[in-house]
Amino acid sequence: MGNQELDLSTYQRASTRKEQILRLLWTIVWAVFARPIPRSLFNSWKLFLLRIFGAKVKNTSVVYSRAKIYQPWNLEMGEYACIASDVDCYNADKIIIGDHATVSQKASLYTASHDISTASHVWFSKPIVIEAKAWVAAESFVMAGVTIGEGAVVGARAAVFKDVEPWTVVGGNPAKFIKKREIIC
Repeated sequence: MGNQELDLSTYQRASTRKEQILRLLWTIVWAVFARPIPRSLFNSWKLFLLRIFGAKVKNTSVVYSRAKIYQPWNLEMGEYACIASDVDCYNADKIIIGDHATVSQKASLYTASHDISTASHVWFSKPIVIEAKAWVAAESFVMAGVTIGEGAVVGARAAVFKDVEPWTVVGGNPAKFIKKREIIC
């Protein structure tokens, strides 16, 4: 293979001017009307703001004030789903968070990246699905196109680049299987 030329002169923007303006408006609205509110207080107000910008969130969903949501129109949250403080939800594509699923503090969900095998560094996006009862723990990273299976746990600071099987626990970078998850009643 050897050294190959990387030519970014042909790089094309992934978003339209309209999307950029809408994202700017959204960023201002969230910064002014939601971010100053402590943690999960006035949650129904924050859900209202998200819905105005196209999010599909249930009344029991919880979004903390310091969560960073790139494009709310690409967000779907089920019953009692939670996005905690400082979560970076870069949802250039759909992010779907199922019923009773949690994304903990400082986790990063990235639905877009660049194809490093192309000379023009082509931009791509793929959805992320976090199924019901799953938990993405603190400071984890989940990449575009990944599905976190029902009841699965992504351990703190794990980096997930492939689907996680239901009812399993994964951790590390890259995330690897640790054990089956069993709920003790």
